[in-house]
Amino acid sequence: MAIEIFFEGTKKVNAIIDGFTVKTDQPVQSGGENSAPAPFSLFLASLGTCAGIYVKGFCDQRGIDTSAIRISMDSVYDPVQKMIVKFIMLIHVPVDFPEQYEAAVVKTASMCAVKRHLNPSIENEITIVRSS
Repeated sequence: MAIEIFFEGTKKVNAIIDGFTVKTDQPVQSGGENSAPAPFSLFLASLGTCAGIYVKGFCDQRGIDTSAIRISMDSVYDPVQKMIVKFIMLIHVPVDFPEQYEAAVVKTASMCAVKRHLNPSIENEITIVRSS
């Protein structure tokens, strides 16, 4: 996959991917204008949205409505290593989500292609949370 990177002044660095322009910027405290997400934020979003497409596909194949499902994600940062050492994903499902699919949907989310490209030492915790 070819990606073209170009610069748009100050700290704005953009990419053209499959005909789409993805804009990035840096926060003001890093010399940017905070006009778009920082590149690292897009990396984090790619991990969450990748898990999301796997969850969506799993549910679609089983006729499970996804309109009330969402994923929230956080991370644990190790200041000594200066690296994220753990991602925590919560898959929020409605109370009527079929219980028999909980473990399978967690496993499906963990199969995301972005996650598989991460260093295996980075822990990935995925949990189901039922909404009431």
